[in-house]
Amino acid sequence: MNEKAVFQKRIYSLIAIAVVIFLIFGIRLINVQAVQAKGFAQRATNEMWNSSTLLAPRGTISDVNGIELARSVAAINIVVDQTMITDPQTTATITSPILHIPAATLTSLFTGKKRYQVISKQATPSTWVNLNSALDKYNAQVMKERGGVAKRIVGFFSERSYVRDYPTGRLAASLVGIINDAGVGASGLESSMELTLAGKNGRYDYANGAGTIIPGSQQFVTEAKSGKGIQLTIDRDIQWVAQNAISKAVKSAQAASGTVIVMDPKTGEILAQASAPNFDPANKKSITVESLRNPAVQDVYEPGSTGKIVTIASAIEEGKTTPETVWTIPYMYKVGSGKFHDAEKHKTERLTTAGVLAQSSNVGAIQIGQTLSNETFYSYLTKFGMGQSTGSHLPGESPGLLPKVDTWSGTSAPTIAFGQGYSVTALQATSVFATIANDGIRVTPNVIAGYVDSSGGFKPSKPQATLRVVSPTTAKEMRLIMESVVSEQGTAPAAAIPGYRIAGKTGTAQRADETCHCYRGYTSSFIGFAPADQPKYVVSVVIQNPKGQHFGGVIAAPVFKSVMSFVLQSKHVPPTNTKKISYALNEANLKKKSA
Repeated sequence: MNEKAVFQKRIYSLIAIAVVIFLIFGIRLINVQAVQAKGFAQRATNEMWNSSTLLAPRGTISDVNGIELARSVAAINIVVDQTMITDPQTTATITSPILHIPAATLTSLFTGKKRYQVISKQATPSTWVNLNSALDKYNAQVMKERGGVAKRIVGFFSERSYVRDYPTGRLAASLVGIINDAGVGASGLESSMELTLAGKNGRYDYANGAGTIIPGSQQFVTEAKSGKGIQLTIDRDIQWVAQNAISKAVKSAQAASGTVIVMDPKTGEILAQASAPNFDPANKKSITVESLRNPAVQDVYEPGSTGKIVTIASAIEEGKTTPETVWTIPYMYKVGSGKFHDAEKHKTERLTTAGVLAQSSNVGAIQIGQTLSNETFYSYLTKFGMGQSTGSHLPGESPGLLPKVDTWSGTSAPTIAFGQGYSVTALQATSVFATIANDGIRVTPNVIAGYVDSSGGFKPSKPQATLRVVSPTTAKEMRLIMESVVSEQGTAPAAAIPGYRIAGKTGTAQRADETCHCYRGYTSSFIGFAPADQPKYVVSVVIQNPKGQHFGGVIAAPVFKSVMSFVLQSKHVPPTNTKKISYALNEANLKKKSA
């Protein structure tokens, strides 16, 4: 074989080898592009993309007129990539005044190898804007003076969040409640209505560059769904007046606490529920476990003389007495092994049923109660709502304490007749008077007017449950009797409002003290309604453990007058035009009336 033939053979061999190599690479390329491409793409996606929760704003809590009491305000979580912070100390010095975080703390947060470090949770949008403005200004100065980018401050980015805002501060704080650091309701309606207010979180995907979100890469997969709003029956203006009045009274009396409730007796709607002392939800230092309680439904006390309403109404309903039945009332009265007496010493008197209530005689209430069997008396106590929840569904509501009738001793009935030996909440006591004001029908108290969806649609709450307790005739007679309490001959002339007929009852009860298992201090109260002939609103005032003066007619009645006066004016209730019908309060007056 000549040299030319050998050369050609070698060329052909090289060409064959090249063809084989290209075929191998071709097959491999086809395998990668066509067969394994999907797998490689999925792997790359899994490594680059992450998912994160998109927080849903909580629903708004507003008053009856739509004024916001609690709302979610857009906020921002500020995050940094530590590996991009070249000068932590300088960065901290510049950002500290804006973030309101000590420079030393920020220096530590800016130092390290983390690609994702939260610096500030729930910052306001203005804080984020101010931060970027300050950094842009610094970076522009650095570029001008030194050139290059080595000393520029970079690595900050934001995430969307929300902060809970309470624009009315302390107003209705114990009722509305607060959320915890995790954004979940911790007390009040924020807690009990969590499922309604919380909404549903969404989800978004983002490109992950070594543990940090690549700006502009966010892709929303599921949008967050805002929680439903709750519109309360509370009227902000009435709430403010009630809050101001009870705060002043508690401070003046150096009392442990106080509560005011304003209710519409026909609908059960609560227009105000104020307590003192209270807290500022924006100031964590003012919040204690005790201050988070809602005393209107969680604190129980013996009602004292306000409980005589149940005793007398029950006896009238059963036909055992009338408003002008005359009773012989000594100062001291013995029942079984117990000795009972009135608040102040007096000679034996001849009082009518109306006089017993007007002068708040314990002995008279016991005698009227004795006309009823224990079982009958107990049945009326339960119908008036004693010993059971009012059904308001307010968080932590106590049912109070009413001993079962089969456990009553020989002194139980007489003690209960004048308002001791059982315990109520302020809302239960208010409900008793609302029942009398509403012609004998008890309506379940309610603070929720309705619900507001994300588009602003309003759905009202269902009508409240009702129960007939006493007849309209009994209720009317009770209202006339209760007007005597506010007269000059009664215990609460300080509750009178010029131009209006007012009915009510004072209460001054010994206060049970669990620390000594004894009575120590007092609960002072006044509950009433107006106008007495056609009741529109009920106002209750309860003040716990006042120092010094403790009679309900002296320290609670003026608070009632202040609050009720504003309610009547703000609701445009005209002055009473009907003539007051007065029952005789004692035998002498009854004889004069009959003459």
